Formats: sequence, C-alpha cells, structure tokens
Amino acid sequence: MDADTLSEVLRAVRLTGAIFFDLRASSPWVEAAPPGPVIASAVLPGVQHLVSYHVVTEGACWGGLLGEPPVRLEAGDVIVFPHGDAHVLCSAPGMRKEPDVNIYNIYLRERRAGLPLSLKSGGGGPDHAHLVCGFLGCDVRPFNPLIATLPRLLIVRDRAGSSPGWISQLVRLALSESAAKRSGSEAVLARLSELMFVEVIRRHLEALPEGQTGWLAGLRDPFVGRALALLHERPSHPWTLAQLGREIGLSRSALAERFTFLIGQPPMQYLLHWRLQVAAGLLTQGSKVAAAALEVGYDSEAAFSRAFKKVVGQPPASWRDRKLERTHLEGLRRAGSRVLGESAPGERPVTATMR
Repeated sequence: MDADTLSEVLRAVRLTGAIFFDLRASSPWVEAAPPGPVIASAVLPGVQHLVSYHVVTEGACWGGLLGEPPVRLEAGDVIVFPHGDAHVLCSAPGMRKEPDVNIYNIYLRERRAGLPLSLKSGGGGPDHAHLVCGFLGCDVRPFNPLIATLPRLLIVRDRAGSSPGWISQLVRLALSESAAKRSGSEAVLARLSELMFVEVIRRHLEALPEGQTGWLAGLRDPFVGRALALLHERPSHPWTLAQLGREIGLSRSALAERFTFLIGQPPMQYLLHWRLQVAAGLLTQGSKVAAAALEVGYDSEAAFSRAFKKVVGQPPASWRDRKLERTHLEGLRRAGSRVLGESAPGERPVTATMR
C-alpha cells in the first residue's frame, strides 16, 4: 500500500468535516437520520456528498441502515455511513421513528454559538449512552475512488485495550475542545473529525480479507499500488500502458489484467478520471479552463472540455462558474450569520431535546 496515494485522494476530493452533536440518551430512545442529500445544505453547505458517523463514548446502543438488522455498539465503537444513507440509532433493536430534519436547521442557525450542539433523548430509563456524532463532506464528482469502494455501513472497534486507540483519543480531544469553547474551536473540531475518518479508513484497509477487490485493495497490492502511486504523482505525464508496466515490473497484459480486476477499470481509464478530478480542483480555485487542461496533461483545451463534459455532464467553464458562485453565496451567508450575533426572536437555543 502507498499511504501517499490515499492522502492525495483525500486532498483532491476536498475532505472536510466537523463534529456537530453531543448526544446523551437514556432508555428507551431512538433517533433517525435522513439521507445525506436532504440535510447536506444545512450541516455542510456547498459539499457534494455527506458522510455521517457516530462514536459511542459511554454505554451501548444499536445502530444500522434503515430496513436492515441493527448492530450492537459499545463504548469505543465507531459506526460510519460512507454513502450518506438514512439510518437509525436506538436503545433496543427494532425501534423506529421519523427523522427530525429541523434539528439540522437548528445547527445551521446556531453554529456561531459553538460546537457541538448538545442533545438529549429518551425516557430516563436505566440504560444510558453517550455518542459524539458528526459529518464529513467531500466531492464525488468528477471522481472519488475512495467513497466508491467503501461499503454502505462501516464499523470500527476502538475499545479499551485495542492498539493504537487513536480514535478514542481524538474523541476525547474533541470533547475537551468543545467544552473549552476557545477561539478557533470550529476549525479544530473539523480537523479532528477528518483525522478520525482517516483512521477509520486505515483500520478498514488493514482488516480487508485476502482476495478483496476495490480501490483500497488495489492500494494494498504491491504492483497495482505502485501503479496508482505513479499515476497520482504524475497525472500530467503522457503515460502509456507499456511505460507504466515497465515502471512497476509487469508486462502490459499482466498490468492491465491485474489493475482492472482490482480497481474495476483499466489503468488509462482510471488516469482519465483522476486527471479530471485534479482539474476540477484547479477550476474550483478559479483557474482558467486552458490552464487546468494543460496542468493535467491535455495539449488541447477542446479535448479536455469534451472529456470533462462527458464525465461530469457539463462544460468545465460552466461547472467552475457554478462552483464559484456557490462559494461566494455561502461566504455571504456566513458573514450574515456573524453580523446577526444573537439568535433572532423565536429561534430555539443551542441545547435541544430530541423526541
């Protein structure tokens, strides 16, 4: 496995996150989360894709995808929903409720008061659970090989005695940071959230069984992992299958077969998609189409535009302009929130009770 390749992908897809909810529950209790696209604009405005996660810090509970059997979770466990599916957390299997979308709008209005949003749930029974819940945002278009390879439900056990136990340590740091309410805490919590996600991915990668396919399995393969590293290190290079094979010590046919089996597409097709993702990042920063095309190895702006439109569904200039407009509007909205200061009349306080 080449760890730098994973880091490069996480940078390119603009991973960002924050810890939003500090949930304390007592039996009987049940909370349901709606699909990511329903709440994305409230919790992380401007992101393409929303990943949700929950860390159990005390007690135990059950969690899982709606309509599927739940999994028991104990202190130290992390449950992640990489594809943003609707899901449920509860004190006992089989409990259900309708998601409360308004709670996410409360967060958007009140985030200037500090993170996390403190929540209470349940009927005051003897079984208690404490969870730290949050979200991560990232790009999925033009290309995000990591999200595509992850399962709908991902669980990592980080209980006492496990090694190295980084997730539990990060959660403790996050709780300490949120309690202190120091300047810059939102940025610190966002970085801690991203670090937790990276550690979850590492644990998942280490636990992959032999014979597994997918992008992460490709990273772990000595030949395909090296090929991926080269393509990511030098996306603008005029790679050919033969040259890539020589670099890693495989014939053209052996490389094509091994790469396609593990990754799900041939090396040159993968390179095309990765170039477009790198170019998309440049466009998001305001680069001209011709400059972005040249940066990722296209001699012709027209050829780049055709490839981009075929994969993304719109020309690169239009895609860039829409992205920049959304970024500008979000900046204005955040600035307006800071100017408002105190909550408007009728708005609910930061501490909310979930029923």
